[in-house]
Amino acid sequence: MSKICQITGKKAQYGNNVAHSNLRTKRKFNVNLFTKKFYWVEQDRWINLNVSAAGLRLINKVGLDAAIRSAAENGFI
Repeated sequence: MSKICQITGKKAQYGNNVAHSNLRTKRKFNVNLFTKKFYWVEQDRWINLNVSAAGLRLINKVGLDAAIRSAAENGFI
């Protein structure tokens, strides 16, 4: 599975490591991703999602059903 949040759509970004001598080498900033199991009350079943920390906060704030609905509208799921 790729390292993309299924709720927010966050994925890895690329940048540079900058040494003291100002030499730059490429690096990758990965997403803070978790595989979590959620109980979806509206569907009466368990689902597994790859969710970032920001996605977990969003689910806690608006609820699982609203978060999944908005992710489906944006094409993340």
